[in-house]
Amino acid sequence: MESEVVSLLSKLVSMPTVNPPGVGYVEFVEFAERYFKSLGLDTEVLEVPKRDVAERCPECADYPRLILLARLGEPRVHFNGHYDVVPPGPLESWKVTKPFEPVYRDGRLYGRGAVDMKGGLAAIMIAAKRGLKNFEVSLVPDEEIGGETGAGYLVKSGRVKAPWVVIAEGSGEDNIWIGHRGLVWFLVEVFGRQAHGSTPWRGLNAFEGAAYVAYRLREYVEIVSRRVSKYEYDDPRGASPTVTIGGEVRGSVKTNVVPGYFAFSVDRRVIPEEDLERVREEFVEFVKKVASEVPHRVEVKVTNVSEAALVEPGHPLVESLSRAVEKTLGRSPRRTVCVGGLDARFFTRVGIPAVTYGPGPIEVAHAPDEYVEVRQVVNVARAYLELVRQF
Repeated sequence: MESEVVSLLSKLVSMPTVNPPGVGYVEFVEFAERYFKSLGLDTEVLEVPKRDVAERCPECADYPRLILLARLGEPRVHFNGHYDVVPPGPLESWKVTKPFEPVYRDGRLYGRGAVDMKGGLAAIMIAAKRGLKNFEVSLVPDEEIGGETGAGYLVKSGRVKAPWVVIAEGSGEDNIWIGHRGLVWFLVEVFGRQAHGSTPWRGLNAFEGAAYVAYRLREYVEIVSRRVSKYEYDDPRGASPTVTIGGEVRGSVKTNVVPGYFAFSVDRRVIPEEDLERVREEFVEFVKKVASEVPHRVEVKVTNVSEAALVEPGHPLVESLSRAVEKTLGRSPRRTVCVGGLDARFFTRVGIPAVTYGPGPIEVAHAPDEYVEVRQVVNVARAYLELVRQF
């Protein structure tokens, strides 16, 4: 099976489905549809309306967003994965190979998207070829820009027929992600009064006001970091909410100008036990309190919201998949919550249990010389087969 995986995965990685803006999508979907049709599956291709794409990513609007669905029999499990990949970054950072010229070396397949997540797609496709019955598959775009025009659109379409979903993202062969954290992104805007740098007394420095608010936010970070989730996480440090300040900043235009405006972002990660609306209220209330201590006008905008997702570790889907993995590997997998975000939320949002299980190691995702361990692709494909056989 290993040589079969290398051949298929090399083909998938060699198609540069880079997002944004979303190049290569048509070629990829056409290839995958031919593959599934050759196995006797019924297929359907959905195109996301251009207006929906433009709302989420204006630069992507002229590039088709295609969702491939394939079914065989009465579906018991839905296997899902995204086929878009992030840009490769500086080519000089790639040492083993060029991003879209896959190389197999020492059990690893190198190339952009190898682990995130074409390795998972290969596991689904190989399992289908090896005799999966009564299942359905969706290959979706745009996970790398939030998923609303990928898995989100698929779920809204009502075309998911199976009662359970397994997402093939790279959790690692011995780990099942039973959920993931959510997020609320804020933009803190501070308004002062612009003036010439030679007469700062005529202005009100917005940067100084922003610096004060950012400094005081250390107290907020300390408060939320005391909260600890009851679930196990792939990295224990992710069991508490986290706050990243200043990932994005906006400000003045010149050295000799007293800035009249300055803003900074706050990335607030949310554990499953937290309520998104309460998180928003808590942050805004804290900033308002601090803002009363400065002469500046301070406003808070919410720029992005994404809920956490969770399937309880004792859920029948988790138990069934765990048995399948244990039979494949000879050991029981961990059941953890992913510290990042996944497409699982789109399914759990409408009451469809969704867990994530796919080949790793995920630590090299988005990095130069990204790779996937081919052994893990093989084992994950075998676990998928075993999961469906249980029905």
